[in-house]
Amino acid sequence: MDGLRHGWPLAMPGAPLLQPVETAFGDLSGERLLISASRAATLKLANQRDAAIPGQPVLLRGAGTFDLSAALAIADPALDLANPMKGPFAALECDWREQAAAALELARLAGMLPAFLVAPEGAGEAVMLEPSDLAAFVDASRLEIASRAKLPVETAENARIVAFRSPDDTREHVALIIGEQRSDRSPLVRLHSECLTGDILGSLKCDCGPQLNAALGAMADEAAQGGWGLLLYLRQEGRGIGLINKLRAYRLQDQGFDTVDANTRLGLPDEARDFPTASRMLELLGVRSIRLMTNNPAKVSALEASGIAVAERVPHALPDNPHNARYLATKRDRAGHLLD
Repeated sequence: MDGLRHGWPLAMPGAPLLQPVETAFGDLSGERLLISASRAATLKLANQRDAAIPGQPVLLRGAGTFDLSAALAIADPALDLANPMKGPFAALECDWREQAAAALELARLAGMLPAFLVAPEGAGEAVMLEPSDLAAFVDASRLEIASRAKLPVETAENARIVAFRSPDDTREHVALIIGEQRSDRSPLVRLHSECLTGDILGSLKCDCGPQLNAALGAMADEAAQGGWGLLLYLRQEGRGIGLINKLRAYRLQDQGFDTVDANTRLGLPDEARDFPTASRMLELLGVRSIRLMTNNPAKVSALEASGIAVAERVPHALPDNPHNARYLATKRDRAGHLLD
């Protein structure tokens, strides 16, 4: 993933050289472009045979050669208004779909736009990778406890923090334990995905900051009554698409798209969070049964599917504000969150 962020091309056996569009530099050009199925649908290619398979990578050919400027205008929907005239495009048959899918998923994990110039002219030295190497980046079983410490926080002066690390992932997740851990009582648990804008800057566009603070307060109350709480802080900004792509989605929301459609226009999934990582964190802490603070039934299902018993779903809905009312309505109406 570091190689992609540095703009190095990607080489996989059985596939042509793939140059990440977002971070590429120099005088590069190519006759083909690799994009995701959802971005292809936005570009009105879904009626073409090779772009009509849901979830499958799409290989494009245009009327001429794609230089970096043209490729970026196709890859980044935030540039659509400034570059309305695109195409015509043709979707080509791709006989290296496994490699293409791996490349697009690596771009998402790196927080980048899922788009690659294919066999570009002028490309430099490439990063060698097997499609099967992708499994190491998403294998939650490789996560281990790296360190523990006492961490007094505003709501609980006796809190302890536990850090987790995987050898194949630069993201380091943490758990905050509030109260005395005990095996005879299921902890009150909150899975909280990192949100820089909400947790740190106090953004009003989402409900992340208030949810985090309310969860810590509820866990402190639980500890005062003889129970305990556990906050899992997961480093998966923007529901798994990364900070930069989340800000791109915000820009699309400013143009009138809701949070689901904004992600789709980016060529990214609306939900890309890694719940197996949360399950592995609970396993390493010796926790098999929890009371889960969530409004999202999908979180309950995901944890139960990985062997964690959810003894109770504890509602965690907070009042909206003029800036996040549409966002919360979209979560309710299109993602199935229980907010009423």
